[in-house]
Amino acid sequence: MERLLKAFVNYFVRGLLFVAPVGFTILILYSAFDFVDSIFRVSFASGTRNQEIVIPGLGFLLVIGITSLIGFVFSQLLPNTIQIWIENKIKNLPLVKIFYSAFKDLISAFIGDKKKFKTPVLVTLNKENNIRKLGFLTQESFDEIGEDDSVAVYCPHSYAFSGDMFILPKESVKPVNISAAEAMKLIVSGGVSMSESTVSNE
Repeated sequence: MERLLKAFVNYFVRGLLFVAPVGFTILILYSAFDFVDSIFRVSFASGTRNQEIVIPGLGFLLVIGITSLIGFVFSQLLPNTIQIWIENKIKNLPLVKIFYSAFKDLISAFIGDKKKFKTPVLVTLNKENNIRKLGFLTQESFDEIGEDDSVAVYCPHSYAFSGDMFILPKESVKPVNISAAEAMKLIVSGGVSMSESTVSNE
């Protein structure tokens, strides 16, 4: 009986190692899909029982299509002067400009031509005990505030969508020879996840 119980627990743990990551991935993707789909949820009235029939995915396709259309209009049809004029009008609105600029810079850091999270670095937080932290170089100079010898490094938190921004001397920051994707995966997993190629490079 004890052997059967141990075998059951062993199989359960092995199954959990496979099911849990797949389940969490599906849950996150489904939640993102459902959120986008709910923005333009499309439903039709049913004449038989006076009920609404919702078509899953149609709202998602509408959001993707409208976003792509706006991207086409702004990149191909509207001159840069009009784009700058529209953006300046938005930035001049009280309170709105704070959220608009912050979200635009955040999204631009991940996608587009001005990606920021592309240079993984090691930050020395304590020289005496050699305590270091892995992060991403986001600003290479702070001339505007008189800190031309300092840089900005963003260090994401593990298992969370948050992080800390540090302003440090340039000598406290050291580039690492891994890709940005590998660095992000290593940070988010709390140092657990590291591909074989990363280990071999080190």
